[in-house]
Amino acid sequence: MSTSTEQLSDQLAATTLLRFATAGSVDDGKSTLVGRLLHDSKSVLADQLEAVEHASRSRGQEAPDLALLTDGLRAEREQGITIDVAYRYFATPRRRFILADTPGHVQYTRNMVTGASTAELAVVLVDARNGVVEQTRRHAAVAALLRVPHVVLAVNKMDLVDYQESVFAAIAEEFTTYASELGVPEITAIPISALAGDNVVEPSANMDWYGGPTVLEHLETVPVSHDLTACHARFPVQYVIRPQTAEHPDYRGYAGQIAAGAFRVGEEITVLPSGKKSKIAAIDALGESVDIAWAPQSVTIRLADDIDISRGDLLAPSADAPATSQDVEATVCHVADQPLAVGQRVLLKHTTRTVKAIVKDIPSRLTLDDLSQHPNPGQLVANDIGRVVVRTAEPLALDAYADSRRTGSFLLIDPADGTTLAAGMAGESFATTKAVAVVDEEEGWDF
Repeated sequence: MSTSTEQLSDQLAATTLLRFATAGSVDDGKSTLVGRLLHDSKSVLADQLEAVEHASRSRGQEAPDLALLTDGLRAEREQGITIDVAYRYFATPRRRFILADTPGHVQYTRNMVTGASTAELAVVLVDARNGVVEQTRRHAAVAALLRVPHVVLAVNKMDLVDYQESVFAAIAEEFTTYASELGVPEITAIPISALAGDNVVEPSANMDWYGGPTVLEHLETVPVSHDLTACHARFPVQYVIRPQTAEHPDYRGYAGQIAAGAFRVGEEITVLPSGKKSKIAAIDALGESVDIAWAPQSVTIRLADDIDISRGDLLAPSADAPATSQDVEATVCHVADQPLAVGQRVLLKHTTRTVKAIVKDIPSRLTLDDLSQHPNPGQLVANDIGRVVVRTAEPLALDAYADSRRTGSFLLIDPADGTTLAAGMAGESFATTKAVAVVDEEEGWDF
């Protein structure tokens, strides 16, 4: 093993960070679960806990409302709901965590797309009294579309159903069957009471029939793949550095964040979409030259040849370069209030590149009840999930989202005001779903 490879392996082995998101229907107890995790894992500062206790007393509550640890907006505290995505950082001796507490209301489903887009695990809460509801299925579908590798079903409020094993087993079977049809690779069901603390951090004395891990134990031990060298190496150029000073008269560097994989000095790369080739002459990281760099490091790459490269271009190893195309077939989650219609002109933002585009077709919209495809809906409205075909004005180097979550994703943007319309995942949608057939091309393209 070379020195550079050993250095990469050591760095990756030391990375023990898990990004996870919570999701569920209204009043399922997401914020209470997060608050319980923070409180029982001793991750809450004394002044934070004191503020929560004071706010709880002012509302007439005897015990501290742990949901207030995450619900920071005034409207959230007044209504007792989560509206925006709340990010929290905490750590245990075994792992560091970044969690996203996402809303439960249907109109805020789009916020879950934001929170789960970078998550490696999703905790989907279900109220034991209500079981699997439509919003539960919607969140499972979003997790599957976003290729979240691990899903935890947290059956909450078990204390309100007398901790009955049969209630938990029925909910776990229904959810597991549904999520498996979506192609979710791993599902772990845990019965909990976030309010009482059962099976959140400490094992529950009220459910001796359950022998699995607590929520925190599972979060600490779930395998998280950090073998970034196995990913397709991709480097979107964010900025071209040309100091043109007496000290650096000929310096030309391409700065950005490595989206996936690793790059090495001496490696042959292809610049996309132009297709021109060169070799990596040097890699600068934190002011020093290095032989190897990997995602998600921010670096400057220098090439052996002077090539016309600008922001939005993509560097990839020549042996593993993606194909370029102006036709994008994808699944999108529509997040805007205004609908997305066939023939609509949009901007498509992929990594650091933004190009003009037009919605060529919307072949289908997903029906969450039975996972059927409603054909040719004509448009998508807020929180819809559907297939789209988009034609871009310039070629793009997209990977399939199943291969790379970073370079297989994109945004559709309203060119009039910059509003994000939809979040897209290129290629196949669910792991077990066949691709929707593309209809015949329409005439009248102007690019």
